[in-house]
Amino acid sequence: MDFTPSARTVELQAELTDFLHTRVLPSEAVLEEQLAAADDPLRYEPPVKEELKAEARARGLWNLFLAGGSPHGAGLTNLEYAPLAETMGWSPDLLPEATNCSAPDTGNMELLELFATPSQRERWLAPLLAGEIRSCFSMTEPDVASSDARNIATRIRRDGDEYVITGRKWWASGALRERCELLLVLGVTDPDADSSRRHSMVLVPRDTPGVRIVRSTTVFGYEHASVGGHAEIVFDDVRVPAENLLGSEGAGFAMAQARLGPGRIHHCMRLLGQAERALELMCRRALSRTAFGMPLAEQGVVQQQIAESRMEIDQARLIVLKTAALIDTVGNRGARIEISTIKAVVPRTVARVVDRAIQVHGAAGVSDDFPLARMWTEGRYLRLGDGPDEVHIAAVARQELGRHQPAP
Repeated sequence: MDFTPSARTVELQAELTDFLHTRVLPSEAVLEEQLAAADDPLRYEPPVKEELKAEARARGLWNLFLAGGSPHGAGLTNLEYAPLAETMGWSPDLLPEATNCSAPDTGNMELLELFATPSQRERWLAPLLAGEIRSCFSMTEPDVASSDARNIATRIRRDGDEYVITGRKWWASGALRERCELLLVLGVTDPDADSSRRHSMVLVPRDTPGVRIVRSTTVFGYEHASVGGHAEIVFDDVRVPAENLLGSEGAGFAMAQARLGPGRIHHCMRLLGQAERALELMCRRALSRTAFGMPLAEQGVVQQQIAESRMEIDQARLIVLKTAALIDTVGNRGARIEISTIKAVVPRTVARVVDRAIQVHGAAGVSDDFPLARMWTEGRYLRLGDGPDEVHIAAVARQELGRHQPAP
């Protein structure tokens, strides 16, 4: 496989890197100040984000995530997008949203582009592509083992010209944001159907009567205010028009899986950027601090931590690039085992790299004076998000065992 970046990627990468260092990284402190001053940080829309979004659009750094077949993106392949997403991962709370490439909106826009009716596209997709509204994906539930999405129990019942939704969801990322106007909700429409055909997906305006946001669940103590938190939501006989069905009845499970594939690789791409930033911080710290009569950078144990981190990041990146290339050539389904591989490998790799960086920083590493504690949290919780490690590792194992099964 040839991973040489295209001329278009090189051009966009130069622009994106300049934007990162001249505008985005200096704005991180501004974001923290604005959130700290807000009455309700989870709902608040920080002005700095709107300023960066306007500049990103002017620079041509907008909707880069959309694959080449979309008329709304930059016409990039997944392989071309990979290094750009990695750069976005250097500032995960600002740069993805500034370029309209942040989860969960990216996956939701892809679903709407694939399955929405013309009226649904006009009402929801157009403002999402313009960055005017936000959305959330409401699948996971507190009362079932959602690692197996077929367990999802929220009921979506047809009643004349309406669907009635009853159930409880959580980890609906971004649902508390003031600008979040759309919930994509997965639930059971036919309990008696095959397990992969029981579910459907409906589009629910957040202000629909019966939608009640209970709270935002914390992540290792963090509110995640910069992304609008992770909401627990009760749907109490919520009624929406039948035309709010996305796709067809019974296709919800398949659509959810189609959404999660690209979402997983995008998470992994961005995580590599966090690992690179952590490694840079580790090196700078090692070069600037002295202990026991010599710089940390000259101490063997620190050198080993730096070298191990560099080698592991490069290994993980190669697997991500291979997966991106396969998605471009054989599609999400054809690359499903590689997607499972990177989803298990990359978050663990990043957590190890960040952990080493924390160790080199000493007590400062666990404080909010550096972004490392937040980075570690991101890597750790993504071992659960979009499917826990165990599910992905089991898929890889089944594939490998299948190679060695005796012929029937």
